Amino acid sequence: MIVKPSAEGIAAAAGSAARKGPPPVHLWDPPFCGDLDMRIARDGTWFYEGTPIGRPGLVRLFASILKREGDRHFLVTPVEKVGITVEDAPFVAVDFEVTGSGGAQAITFRTNVDDTTTAGPDNPIRCPRDPATGEPAPYVHVRRGLEARIDRKSFYRLAEIGEHDGAGWFGIRSGGAFFPLIPSAELG
Repeated sequence: MIVKPSAEGIAAAAGSAARKGPPPVHLWDPPFCGDLDMRIARDGTWFYEGTPIGRPGLVRLFASILKREGDRHFLVTPVEKVGITVEDAPFVAVDFEVTGSGGAQAITFRTNVDDTTTAGPDNPIRCPRDPATGEPAPYVHVRRGLEARIDRKSFYRLAEIGEHDGAGWFGIRSGGAFFPLIPSAELG
């Protein structure tokens, strides 16, 4: 008998694994069980069968077992792996805090699922441009190949603490690294 994967079954398995600390999804390689009708919208809202998931704790639980392989995203437990749809990045960086200054400055982002990540060489910020509009779209690495899109208000706040690097870029420093955001000439 083939059992169709369900959000309830995945949540139960993830809950059991999470009781022992953050799930080590990078170590799990269970068999693929099919795709689940789950989607993470561009604004960070999680949907199951077309309905928003309204329980923040459940969203955080699912986020804790999210894994990226190539261009695909999966929810994984020790015994099953199901594909989900991610419209842009799986998380949204909704705020940040700056500590230190100059070369010792560190920018720590908080995501919509209460993860935190400090930008630096291991968690870079990248800022591609929309090919049609030229609008910058900043992202910060959160964990294991998963990124958070930096929301507009946070991006504007980053611009306030940014600097020119002397090589033609305006960007920010964090964790001993410089992250270019836009060419300096565009600020002219």
